[in-house]
Amino acid sequence: MTELMEDTIQHISNFSRFNQEAMVNPWIESLRKAAIERFEQVGFPSRTDEAWRQTNIDPIAKSTFHLPGEVSPADAQSLFDQFTFGNDAVCELVFINGRFSPELSKQDELPKGVRLANLADKILAECTAVQEHLGQFAKIEENPFVALNTGFINEGAFLHIPRGKTVDRPIHLLFLSIPGEEKTISHPRVLVIADDNAEATVVESYIGSTGTYFTNAVTEIIAGKDSRIDHCKLQQESLEAYHVATMQVQLDRAAVFVSHSANIGSKLTRNDLNVVLNGEFADATLNGVVLANGTQHIDNHTLLDHAAPNCPSHELYKHVLNGKSTGVFRGKIFVRQIAQKTDSKQTSKCLLLTDDATMLSQPALEIYADDVKCTHGSTTGPVDDDMVFYLRSRGVGLEASRHLLTYAFAADVTRRIKVEPVRRRLENYMAAQHGLPQDLRITDLGSHDDSARNM
Repeated sequence: MTELMEDTIQHISNFSRFNQEAMVNPWIESLRKAAIERFEQVGFPSRTDEAWRQTNIDPIAKSTFHLPGEVSPADAQSLFDQFTFGNDAVCELVFINGRFSPELSKQDELPKGVRLANLADKILAECTAVQEHLGQFAKIEENPFVALNTGFINEGAFLHIPRGKTVDRPIHLLFLSIPGEEKTISHPRVLVIADDNAEATVVESYIGSTGTYFTNAVTEIIAGKDSRIDHCKLQQESLEAYHVATMQVQLDRAAVFVSHSANIGSKLTRNDLNVVLNGEFADATLNGVVLANGTQHIDNHTLLDHAAPNCPSHELYKHVLNGKSTGVFRGKIFVRQIAQKTDSKQTSKCLLLTDDATMLSQPALEIYADDVKCTHGSTTGPVDDDMVFYLRSRGVGLEASRHLLTYAFAADVTRRIKVEPVRRRLENYMAAQHGLPQDLRITDLGSHDDSARNM
């Protein structure tokens, strides 16, 4: 038996146990079976695979992760109290180690017709929208982690916003990880369907305080004509944990998708964000911020797939790397031949706070249309000494100057986040990291896009 096959044994064993306990439904069982067979066939990716050569996943592949047992809401109460949105969210679905917690969830304030539920609900198993969309966009053939997640589909979040409906306040999906005596694995699944002319803000939070565990998440978002989805993702896992996530977004004509991705936790993170602009005048904006310290490794892969004409897209990712941390950004703008009049811009910027931090940035354009306007750029550097000197000349100390400039560097991303609880959490986290007052706001500093040399 090869080493690659050895790496899959524990997960195949987990599947056998899981399949006996999960909901019984013919089409879902068929979906699971095809996915786990695909994972068993290909196993985990290695660094010889081009898409994974900058991230070593051996710590995941060679570790033994068990399916988590039951965790009572009381055991998760403290973590929940820290990260709940409370009245700032119109509703909140809470999952503990991948399992739905009705006791901690809030579902009763949604507008009429909007549906938010646990995927394991028996009624949803027969829902036409779920059958038509679940597993149809995040392809098991393209990513082994998607195949592994799909093999364990059971509980998860399903959101359907009907035609013409607007949800004014954020919808919060809160995934809490509570470690036990063994290393555990969870496979969160999210399916969001926005019909034509629908609008909503969705927040996914992945939270853990301590312990070693593995979160393998997949989200599928389907946006109909003239719809708008604002999506925020906050990843603040345990610093001993592993987090791999895939988000697949499908945009119809004139649909607008705005993504804000914030990564401040986990020992090893890999995010794949793929957006297909499949209808004319579809519009996508991808913003990301990475705040890494110690030996953290955070890898973001993005794809803007322009499959229709007259579609604008904009992307800005910023990294602040401290200690011996590593950041990876690999973004591609892919313009198909039919996608004339594409207007796309991609920017990656990194601030290195130590000589031991490493940034690996690879923006890319692949263009098959001849009437387009596409640009990309990448810059990496330390805090600008001239700006430090400027602040010091006005009575600000050396360390305070560096902290202020570092804090302000992230402003270009964090100040764009409209969801107050997410923005506030990031601002307070950065303030604590850099010894600044907790009530300081990015807007107090203005936009300091030149905080790093040659940015």
